[in-house]
Amino acid sequence: MTSKEQLCDQAYQRAFSYEAKVGSCPQCVLAALKETLNIGDETLIKSADALAGGTSLSSKGTCGALAGGMLALGYLSGRQYSELIEGKKKRLIFRYTKILYDRFIEEYGSLLCCDVQKKLFGRSYNLLDKQEYEAFEKAGAHVDKCPSVAGNVARWTASIILEELSQKKGQ
Repeated sequence: MTSKEQLCDQAYQRAFSYEAKVGSCPQCVLAALKETLNIGDETLIKSADALAGGTSLSSKGTCGALAGGMLALGYLSGRQYSELIEGKKKRLIFRYTKILYDRFIEEYGSLLCCDVQKKLFGRSYNLLDKQEYEAFEKAGAHVDKCPSVAGNVARWTASIILEELSQKKGQ
């Protein structure tokens, strides 16, 4: 049987590898979680692509890796469409996403892609500008820096999921 720690490590490695090879941090986190914990589906992964690089490669929004982790948590415990239109105020999701959010802030100091870049690279890049993107890549963006962020988020998200699932089974 695979331990929680092994599954979290597998999620890290898969997200790291995907981000290093093909990019799109939210998709990489979600793909890793789908492969290790069977969380999510192809539609969720496809939809997450727009959130890469701080939303539309703008670097100005939430880190795409963090967004991917939150989407996975929402997939499991977010409010259903029927609950939304019925006006139900089920908000259990925030219990789980706040754990991920706090861990991310503790590690990177901000949820914004541009601020995470400053921490990792000493500066931020405009990923929509060809020359800036080339400099981003030359600085090791997809060698180890962004892959480590995707890996960390996949690991932390897997840990939250596994802990919550084990608690639910114990009830």
